[in-house]
Parts: sequence; structure tokens; C-alpha cells
Amino acid sequence: MRPAGSGSTATKRPKDRKDRIALVGAELFCERGYHGVSVDEIAAVVGISGPAVYRHFENKYAILVHATRDVVGALLAASAEAPDLDGLLRALAAVAVSRRRVAGLYQWEHRYLTPEHRQEFRAGLDTIVARLTAPLRARRPRLAAAPARLLANAALSALGSVTTHRAAAADTEDLLTRVAWTLLRADPPKLPVKPPAEPAAPPVRPSSRRELLLIEAIRLFHRQGYHAVGVEDIGRAAGIQASSVYRYFPSKADLLAAAYYRATDRLLGATSTALAEAADPADALGRVVRAYTAFAFGQSDLVAVYLAENNNLPDEDRHQLRGAQRQHVEEWVGLLGTVRPELATADARILVHAALNVITDVGRLGRYDRTSGFEAQTARLALAVLHA
Repeated sequence: MRPAGSGSTATKRPKDRKDRIALVGAELFCERGYHGVSVDEIAAVVGISGPAVYRHFENKYAILVHATRDVVGALLAASAEAPDLDGLLRALAAVAVSRRRVAGLYQWEHRYLTPEHRQEFRAGLDTIVARLTAPLRARRPRLAAAPARLLANAALSALGSVTTHRAAAADTEDLLTRVAWTLLRADPPKLPVKPPAEPAAPPVRPSSRRELLLIEAIRLFHRQGYHAVGVEDIGRAAGIQASSVYRYFPSKADLLAAAYYRATDRLLGATSTALAEAADPADALGRVVRAYTAFAFGQSDLVAVYLAENNNLPDEDRHQLRGAQRQHVEEWVGLLGTVRPELATADARILVHAALNVITDVGRLGRYDRTSGFEAQTARLALAVLHA
């Protein structure tokens, strides 16, 4: 019989258990959404009990904070030792690919982190942007600080796009690095001098209560996140009692599904119109890119919900709507393959996801301004990605 304290494997904890818990948590958060994962489920994948998790983390939120710090820390470490701009892009691409199952947490910071941790997270990303911007301006001395930062952010968006899908190419890192270089060499969209002006009068309220509820639900889901919004909040925003909401939508999940079907239908309509009006495949590719950009800029609340909340859809709706999202991507992939027949289909798919990500991320930087030419310039940036 082995004496107590003699190093029995029954009681010895691995030194990396805390990091392992955070990694599993991050993977599950990205796969199923933060609110769709419990501490017990994280523990089961790690191979420990639920209470054992609390020896390392106070709660589930602490796991999220640790995981986001780990992602940013990996990017900071990789970017700190790069010898030049090319080495910097390659190092960041390597981190994005190696951590693609967890790096998607960067898209959540505004939604789930407290202001304190959000500021910390943004400070880390700002440091990475600055590390890209300095050598970029050294190469392009006529480039002012703001456009240089925009291009650096666009390059990071392209690198980060690999976290939004599961497609892989023969050498994904090289392809992403090439895309990032294309963006850093591009003519930057001109950021609006000031935020877009608010309408002089509030928009016309729809006469249909169902339509009003859907509009307010989309707005609140975008601003606060699906789980932070209650049916009472939606009813209050629409000016009706919460009990009356259920006359139009059986549940909050049905409101979310209605938002997704709306986005899918409108995107399909815009794409179909673009294709019908095209003279040839190259023209068609340009038109669908511009149509998606117009959709993203013109309905930014709806697009934000469409991109962020699919884990909260009812199972049947999620399956159907993810199929529609894949079809939209494959429409672009098919067009790109026709325009660039030398391109492998897997490479085309990586480029399409990168272009889509750049449109939405750059749009946020310019507050989706439609009055200064920013929308058209962003579409041209996305087209440059597709031709990288």
C-alpha cells in the first residue's frame, strides 16, 4: 500500500489543468455559444467533476475571461518577436489557424465581457494593430495614421475569418498571409469625418404590431445580445404588454428565427437581382459583392444578429438556416471559380469567407456609413481580397 502523499496518480492534478479547462470552455463556447454551455459540460469533456472546475475558476465567466486573455496573449507573443512585416503577418496567420476553434472569441468581446475586461481585451488588440500599423506606414509613408489603422484592422479581420468557418486549403496560412498583404497594399476606404447624422425625425413606425415587434427584437438582440433581452423588454420597446407579444410569436426563440428568415430572404433577393442583371461572371461577382455590402451597411442590426446568434436558434430552424448560409457562400465560391479557374475550390472558399468578414468588420469601423462613398470603397476592398 502506497503511503499518503507519496505522489499517487489518484490525487495528483496535471499542472496544465487550468489551461485545459479554459481551452475546452473556449471551444465549447465557440461551438454552442456562451450561454449554451454549462460548467458541468466543460468538466465532462476535461474528464473531471463539475466541483473540480471551481478549484481553478470562480465561475463560468472566469473561464471566458481566461480564454480571451489566452487568445490575445498568443497573438501578442507571436507579434512581439516578428522580424519584419511579412514575419508579423505569418506569425499572426499561424496563431489564427492553430487556434481557429477558439480565436472566434474576439467577436464576442462587446457582448459578454464586462466593461473592465472589454477594455483590457481591446487594449491587447489595439497593441497588435499598432504593431502592424508602424511598419506599414514605414513602407507607405504617405499613408496617414487612420487609414493605416483601418488597413491593419482589415488584415486582422481577414486572418480572423478562419475562425468563422471550418473550410481548409492546402496551405491556409500562406493564403491568409497573401490576403493580408493584399489588404495592406490596397487603397484604404476613407473613414467618415464624423459619425453618420441621426435622422431628423424618428422612422415611421409600422402599422403592423408583428412587424414592430420584429424590428424592436432585432435592435435589442444586436445591442444587448439574445440572452440579455426578455420578452418584456421587446414588448416595452414596441409599446405593448409582454403578454400581447405571444399573440404574434410563441416564444423569444421564434422572434429570433423570424429575424434569421428575414435576413436570409432579403439576402437571397439581393443576390438573385445582382445575378440577373450581370453581363458576365466577372460582372456578377462584382455585383454580388456590392449587393452584400449594401445589405450589411443598410441593415446592420439585422446582419449583426444574423452573424452572431445562430447558436440560439431552435434546432430545426438552425439546421435549415445554416444550409441557406452555406448556399450563399457557395454561390460566391462558384462565381469566383469561374472568374479565376486557376484557383482551387478550397482556396476560393477561404477567400470568400475572408471577404465577407472584411465587409462586416470594416463596416463597423466606419459605422456602416452610406453617405460618403465608404460603402462602395469597402466593396472594392472585398473584391481585392477575392483576387488576392
